[in-house]
Amino acid sequence: RNMSSAGPEGRKKMRECNGLIDSLVYYVQGTIADHEPDDKATENCVCILHNLSYQLEIELPESYAQSIYMQRRNISSNDKTPGCFGTRSRKVKENQQDTPLPEEKSSPRGVESLWHSTLIRIYLSLIAKSTRNYTQEASLGALQNLTAGTGPMPFAVARTVVQKANGLPIIGAMLHVSHPTVRKTAVSLLRNLSRNTSLQNDIAREVLPDLVSILPESVPASDIVCETTASVCYTLYNLTQSSSYNARLLLSTNGLPKIIAISMNDSNMFSKASRAASVLLYSLWSHTDLHSTYKK
Repeated sequence: RNMSSAGPEGRKKMRECNGLIDSLVYYVQGTIADHEPDDKATENCVCILHNLSYQLEIELPESYAQSIYMQRRNISSNDKTPGCFGTRSRKVKENQQDTPLPEEKSSPRGVESLWHSTLIRIYLSLIAKSTRNYTQEASLGALQNLTAGTGPMPFAVARTVVQKANGLPIIGAMLHVSHPTVRKTAVSLLRNLSRNTSLQNDIAREVLPDLVSILPESVPASDIVCETTASVCYTLYNLTQSSSYNARLLLSTNGLPKIIAISMNDSNMFSKASRAASVLLYSLWSHTDLHSTYKK
């Protein structure tokens, strides 16, 4: 677990280690099957997998990159398609978000397991069933890592979480836990998921009221709550930017007074949350059909 935090070279060596990732996944599958999600070794395994999934899209070997991004390269012969790693070149166009990954292997090996739907479901199961904060945070963090890039892999993982594995209720429940770091990581994951335009309505329907409910009534009093608040605002921004319906849903959950209160603070310490709230307000005002409702 300590070694997996050793930086890019350490992650590379561990991902290449024959049988290591397979063993970690096998062990965690066993403890879930035995109804022992609070096992300490499971926590260690998930923390290692979390670290090994960090910057995975950027650090993948060229051979994986070529097979994963091949479909994307063939979208249009007229388009100047990005190289193997979209995050290293220009931003991906919105219409490329839904480019599918090649068909999943039924028996993934090694590094392939890190983005496979089997492990995604394991993470969601641990989030739901474990009572260990570190296990929950590492599972949420691994999903956050896997959905952080701009290429087809993050968006494919996001679709698996939201549509195939029905993960939103599980992630939404983590917004209400008392542990601040678990809550912050859950919000960061939702922020990543909300970048995918094809999933925004599903996310808004399932968790927008929960996101509004955890916004503080005024400027937050600590750094971690401030960061969480900023992430909530940016997630709401993603969900409402192009949807008048979702903006109306935010209004109906009484989110506007909270957002206004958070935006009206000039203290440097809390500027991150205030700035995010201001960006959200500016975006909400772009829905001209809601102006009369806003004024009321």
